[in-house]
Amino acid sequence: MAVVTDPQPPAPSGPPVSSPEGGRPRVVAMSIWSALFVAGWLTIGLPTDPAYAFVWIWSAVIAWNWGRPWRSHLGFARDWLPVVLLLAAYNLSRGFADNGAIPYSYDLIVADRFLVGWATGGEVPTIWLQERLYRPQVQWWDVVAAWVYFSHFVVTLAAAVVLWMRDRARWGAYMRRWGFLCAAGLATYFLYPAAPPWWAAQNGLLGEVARISTRGWKEFGMHGAGNMLNAGQIASNPVAAMPSLHTAWALFVVLFFLTSTRRRWWPLLLSYPLAMTFTLVYSGEHYIIDVLVGWAYVGMTFLVVGLAERRWAARRARRAPTGPAPAGPGTGADAGVAGTTGPSPTEEPTAPVSR
Repeated sequence: MAVVTDPQPPAPSGPPVSSPEGGRPRVVAMSIWSALFVAGWLTIGLPTDPAYAFVWIWSAVIAWNWGRPWRSHLGFARDWLPVVLLLAAYNLSRGFADNGAIPYSYDLIVADRFLVGWATGGEVPTIWLQERLYRPQVQWWDVVAAWVYFSHFVVTLAAAVVLWMRDRARWGAYMRRWGFLCAAGLATYFLYPAAPPWWAAQNGLLGEVARISTRGWKEFGMHGAGNMLNAGQIASNPVAAMPSLHTAWALFVVLFFLTSTRRRWWPLLLSYPLAMTFTLVYSGEHYIIDVLVGWAYVGMTFLVVGLAERRWAARRARRAPTGPAPAGPGTGADAGVAGTTGPSPTEEPTAPVSR
């Protein structure tokens, strides 16, 4: 009863005490991290490999939360290690998706001509765009396209990191949907290995197509910036065109945060997947049909995972005890002060509800 009747300490009236993280230590730590990141970017390349990207992301979280105990930083590694392993397995398994078979390509060409041939004179959009925009010298839109293309490897992970630090429950919902989307895309690569426009051009199915998704880095003299990206493109198997997970990831991130964003920002957010679509089609990486199927996969992801979560929640609710809570000083308003629950010492405890 002493806990219930003792007066509560007065609320502090002075300025809030600053937490150990933040302030000058955070500024110094983030400055050091930024300098090292730029140095690594210009020498080794942009972090597109999952393991290499994880090192930079983890170190950024440590720098941002400088002053927290190491147990907190190790918790990040514990939660994210399965994600990194899954992404690494995804990258490796995607290379085996063709199983030695000739990838589909002509079907995609026919589909694009059917969808937009009325506006391109019967040509696929990639060739139509490159005939009008591609120049031997790097143009400003090539630079923008290079940044948009690279954002595929950053935006989705960065959003997940912010969610992990701010709302772990929402982070879990985000990762469940993202994992399902990647798994669905990977399964399709095995069931329907499809080649991009640049591959079709190299094999005589299309006119000349240049693969130019990373050429914009040269405009700033950052020849090493795309080293890892170019190496990944060379090592990857060219049968992962259907669906386009580049545009699928872009649309997924936007839709996940759309309802929690003010409507005036919606056009700006929705312009991101559209910019990614233009970049991929112009640079010879994907057809329009790849993009549309990728967007359909995003819709399927939110529908399937959302239904599964609601079913799981309903199942847990049915299995939870439903009997009334016993009356006594440990319940009601007193419970909120004392922080205790349970039957009165003078009453018999109620029998547990069988599950």
